[in-house]
Amino acid sequence: MTAFHVMGGADHSFTRPAIRKIGIADLVDALKLGLDDFSEKPSHYVFLCLMYPIAGIALAIWSTDQNLLPLLFPLMSGFALLGPMAAIGLYEISRRREKGLDTSWSHAFEVRHSPALPSIIVAGLMLFGVFIVWLLVAQNIYFIFFGDGVQPTLLSFVSSVLTTRAGMAMIFWGDLAGFVFALVVLATTVVTFPLLLDRDVGVVAAIDASIRATLINPVPVAVWGLIVAALLVIGTIPVFVGLAVVMPILGHASWHLYRKLVVAQD
Repeated sequence: MTAFHVMGGADHSFTRPAIRKIGIADLVDALKLGLDDFSEKPSHYVFLCLMYPIAGIALAIWSTDQNLLPLLFPLMSGFALLGPMAAIGLYEISRRREKGLDTSWSHAFEVRHSPALPSIIVAGLMLFGVFIVWLLVAQNIYFIFFGDGVQPTLLSFVSSVLTTRAGMAMIFWGDLAGFVFALVVLATTVVTFPLLLDRDVGVVAAIDASIRATLINPVPVAVWGLIVAALLVIGTIPVFVGLAVVMPILGHASWHLYRKLVVAQD
């Protein structure tokens, strides 16, 4: 029964939420609303999202210490693939504010009481699986161009990547592979987690809604992906600390984007 619930939702049926066509102006409005949510009680949200810069720094240190320098960039960039799942607490804050409920940071953990929690966990595991596959692909791309040789220091590694033909080729193919992974995640999760938090429709219906939202709105969704990527890059400066502000704003904005893309229930 749990498996049926995860796949089909509360009533074990496959329901298809209606999708709305949006424009670029809706993206700007979603960002403004996300900033407004963040501005209401920023100390709570920054506290909640300290996990992002801390995790980024930890990944960098771990890679360097363990002679896993080739995986440093894939780990940092791939970590963003988990963002739609990691921001689910922020969706809950925005949802509560929308309904005029208390928005104390502790409510970010209310998701644990959601009837759709099994579906959310399954969708999160799918994302984690994509993250692992990305790391394997990135590692193989490195081996194709540099073999099994391990760079002794971060400086020599960066120099090899930026000043050799093999390094340039690796950057090209790595970026191309990363683009494909990012596109798949964007298309399959643009509304998945907010929808599961809002309605217990099941994983299949939620992912289906995300794909349809992308197909109906290819340009706005693509622009949204570029906005997210640009802000995440900005957020890594300096030393990932900016993510403590960028991530909550994007998380709240993603909730409002979901509201614009998916037609509300009657």
